[in-house]
Amino acid sequence: MKIRISFIIFLFLLSGSFFYFVFAKDSSKTSDLTREFFICEEEKEYPVRLDGPLTVNDALQKLGIVLLEGDTIFPSKDVFIDSGLRLYIQRKKTVHITMKDKKYELNTNTSFVSNVLAENNIILKKEDITFPEKGVPVVDGMEIQVIRVEIQEDKKKEMIPYKIQAEESNALGWREKKIIQKGEKGEKQLTYEVLKHDSKEIKRKLIRTEIVKDPVDEKVVQGAYVKLGKKHTGFGTWYSFTGTDAAASPWLPLGSHVRVTNTINGKSVIVVINDRGPFGENRIIDLDKVAFEKIASIGAGVIEVKVEEILN
Repeated sequence: MKIRISFIIFLFLLSGSFFYFVFAKDSSKTSDLTREFFICEEEKEYPVRLDGPLTVNDALQKLGIVLLEGDTIFPSKDVFIDSGLRLYIQRKKTVHITMKDKKYELNTNTSFVSNVLAENNIILKKEDITFPEKGVPVVDGMEIQVIRVEIQEDKKKEMIPYKIQAEESNALGWREKKIIQKGEKGEKQLTYEVLKHDSKEIKRKLIRTEIVKDPVDEKVVQGAYVKLGKKHTGFGTWYSFTGTDAAASPWLPLGSHVRVTNTINGKSVIVVINDRGPFGENRIIDLDKVAFEKIASIGAGVIEVKVEEILN
């Protein structure tokens, strides 16, 4: 009896081990045949689980992913998929590149603007500009503009005017002028930084000024001697005529010169008589506005003056 019971227990344990071995092995087989990999398309990545073994082409068919003409895939379609694999799909895109008013239509499978330029041997300097920027993802129909940027130096020469140093001398008549030292213009060099986009100037900035030659001042002696004749007193007025040191007189000869002095402030001006007038009572001279302003305010209108004829 004990032997029979022991035998039955032995058979039970043996059958349990058999079923465990069979089902555990089948379960392991199912786990080993499941592949978890990743689809990477247009900068997006998502996981996929499929039972295998299967090739890349099998996976595409099961997932309903259709490759069009010009699309690329890596690894190739005949490669068997292992867990953890990344399957890269690059779709063909048409882009338009504009450079210096010329437009090109290109097909590409690359992901970013920088890649499109590189694969077409368009080499950019660090100053060059692209719209959109180099790191922007490429989409079908994208317009890419490339602007060539140049930063150059442009040098220009410019003359420096000389100054006039004048002094008066009673040894010379008031109309005489003597040049003691002739003036000479100087010269300076201006350096500009010029910014160009596709050879067109956009902006320039002065960055350096160098004196090549200093100017030489002109030295002049202006005569101050005035030989005076008859003196007249009365009222002086103003009017706009020639815009010069001129005046109108009722009787003084045309073309003659007189010295007109404001008797209130002592200021004087030498004018040439070129017109007739004024004709009011005791009004002896009508100064051009320019001359009047040198001895009085325009708002004064009428002032007391002394008019002296000049003989030299």
